[in-house]
Amino acid sequence: MAVLPAFGHARSNSELAALVSGDRKKLTVLGRRYKVPRLCSYDDLDELYESGEIDAVYIALPNTMHEAYTVQAARAGLHVLCEKPMAVSTASCRRMIEACRRHRVKLMIAYRLHFERATLEAIDVARSGKLGEPRFFSSQFSMQVKDAANIRLDHTRGGGPLLDIGIYCVNAARALFRAEPVAVQATEATSRDPRFREVPEAVACALDFGRGRVGSFICSFGAGDTAAFQFVGTKGSLHMESAYEYTTPPSFEMRWGAQDQASIQEERSVRPGTSLLL
Repeated sequence: MAVLPAFGHARSNSELAALVSGDRKKLTVLGRRYKVPRLCSYDDLDELYESGEIDAVYIALPNTMHEAYTVQAARAGLHVLCEKPMAVSTASCRRMIEACRRHRVKLMIAYRLHFERATLEAIDVARSGKLGEPRFFSSQFSMQVKDAANIRLDHTRGGGPLLDIGIYCVNAARALFRAEPVAVQATEATSRDPRFREVPEAVACALDFGRGRVGSFICSFGAGDTAAFQFVGTKGSLHMESAYEYTTPPSFEMRWGAQDQASIQEERSVRPGTSLLL
């Protein structure tokens, strides 16, 4: 897993104490590489949870399995960090929240852009009033998922572009408007590509945030790489590229001025290898 090397950054207050997998070979290889003392199969979970050797779990299972394993961990008194999306239905999400509340453990979703400094700076710009009153948001997030066996193309395991990458566009709009949508419309689009027999190739959404504020986005598993958004107010606009990526540094441009006048532009970017945008 790509996340395992990052556990090294948490050595001051945390320890990777156990790995759980149904693949014994994978467990052995990763256990040796990261020097993890406890290696378990899913059948061993109850024993692991009762051992007192762990305090929290990180759930990176397929989307349809998030609820069951979150509830199991909560009942054992363990805090939960669960991969996004939280679950495949609002009912599942509510049950996860209730289980963690009942057993007095913390539940957090592993959505990194809540802490990504370029995103936080964009939110600060939107809140500052520099762009005037917010009016609309538009975004595109797309990639080519070429492997037909990829879990993202499996409907039975919660695949599809909306749950996997569309949530980045939704959360960006929510954060910039500082509001929740009051109405939503969505359209699925699929070509004749055989990869998309079970899930839509693309989803286009329109979000009404009330008070004249609207958002729209398109997410796709069958188009070239894009990850950008535009946020427009009554006085100016903010354009961000590589908005949702973690391999390419984000950059954004702010524009002011009427169309019949020379616009003032401010461009900001970050050095490769950082996530700070200043």
